Amino acid sequence: MRAGRHSTPGCGFGSWLTHSGNSLNVMTEETTLRRYERAQLFFEAKDYIVAAELLESVIADVPNDLAPRELLARSYYHSAQLKRAETQLRWIVEHHPAEAYAHLMLGRTLQRQSRHEEAQSWLRIAAALGADTSTAG
Repeated sequence: MRAGRHSTPGCGFGSWLTHSGNSLNVMTEETTLRRYERAQLFFEAKDYIVAAELLESVIADVPNDLAPRELLARSYYHSAQLKRAETQLRWIVEHHPAEAYAHLMLGRTLQRQSRHEEAQSWLRIAAALGADTSTAG
């Protein structure tokens, strides 16, 4: 269900309703999906703290799903919760090492914490993976 430049086939909530074994699971998973969709709306409205609160509960339900974790990291970043953003981004690059955008965001997050030397290695990886590192964070 990720939209835009961060969409990755096979990632997201698409398989939930088709693979659920009973109606209770469908109801729970649908609620999680709706929380994710609401979080996207709050993020787009620049209410990053509310988006993060919703996404934390989504991550609790689907901890291995990339899309809500990335949006959570972005929500933390934009609300200046940089340590939390860093934690989420490190999880992403560990579990999805080809995610160029996560490397870029990790580098930008470290820069905002004045950890410029450490940031450079992540920005180099992001560039090698094809991310545009010339734009402002």
